[in-house]
Amino acid sequence: MSLARIELRKQWSRATRVTALLVVVGLSVTATLHFGHNPSGAGTSASINAFEIHDAAVPVASEYRYERLARPARTVVRDEAGAVVATFTDGARTVVLTGHSRTFQEPRTTRATVTSNAWVRLIPHEWREGEEATAWFRPWLDSALSDRSPDVLGVTMEYLDGAPSGTNEKNVRFRGDASSGPSEADDRTASAAADFYEYLGLRWTFPDGVHRKPAEGTYGAVDCSGFLRLVYGYRLGYPLLGSNTRGTGLPRSAHAMYELGSGVPIIPDGGGRAQAYNLLQPGDLVFFDLDQEGGRQIDFAGIYLGMDSGHHHRFISSRSAADGPTFGDFGGASLLDGGGRFSKGFRAAKRI
Repeated sequence: MSLARIELRKQWSRATRVTALLVVVGLSVTATLHFGHNPSGAGTSASINAFEIHDAAVPVASEYRYERLARPARTVVRDEAGAVVATFTDGARTVVLTGHSRTFQEPRTTRATVTSNAWVRLIPHEWREGEEATAWFRPWLDSALSDRSPDVLGVTMEYLDGAPSGTNEKNVRFRGDASSGPSEADDRTASAAADFYEYLGLRWTFPDGVHRKPAEGTYGAVDCSGFLRLVYGYRLGYPLLGSNTRGTGLPRSAHAMYELGSGVPIIPDGGGRAQAYNLLQPGDLVFFDLDQEGGRQIDFAGIYLGMDSGHHHRFISSRSAADGPTFGDFGGASLLDGGGRFSKGFRAAKRI
């Protein structure tokens, strides 16, 4: 835990340390959910972040129509009334579904909130044109539209400051307040500070045969790329690579994720500040060049959340200034636009 983060905590009472509230706006009482997903056999610590939410079930249409769009190539699913239900991008596994509205808040570090009805989930394989006619598609879509387990955005919130811990049946702590890694690392060098298996405290063998073990002092920590691998890989099952090599999955570092990993470039790296914000959708990986002295190379990454209450494009990342995952503004506003440090360093985006 960094001194900066400790000092921030001193300024707030315990009652105000509800940093990752997930507020769902609905019309009728149909469900009671909590801060995070508790797998079968998992235990969790008592938390002031657990609370009731009320939502209305999202109706499943009897018939859908499918529309093909370009830049990027994708299939948009609409219901009988013409409302967008889901968006599937060619070459990507992430899908944005329309569900009940949620508001994400991190009040200690920003007044801005992100309210969205977008839910981001993974399909079994990369999307191709015409997949809607295959046998797996309709059962998957109907199930996904009614699914209330944490999606990509929900899982990211389970590692913010003050997030409650949860353990699985093997007593592995798989969620809860994460730090950023060794104190000597900064946001320019943190891509090699702490991977997901170090947060977990586990030795790991990757499908490509690479073996890794946690470094000393990294338990409970994830750097920027390690956070993406923790969320998409360990928690949601996206393939992970053991090093910075080309292959199917997410490599280790931010620059390799963009240059060598799976997925579809949504905003290509043109060597300067990226500003094609209208091409983004929640769940996209966003990439930055923060080290202006180290040459022109991507060295930082996060996950796009969407438009915030101030009409800015906000993302979440793990970084040293906040000592862990945050979408707040301590140590630099978590914005792709607006003229701050991260917006000036924003270079590219990818959909995996």
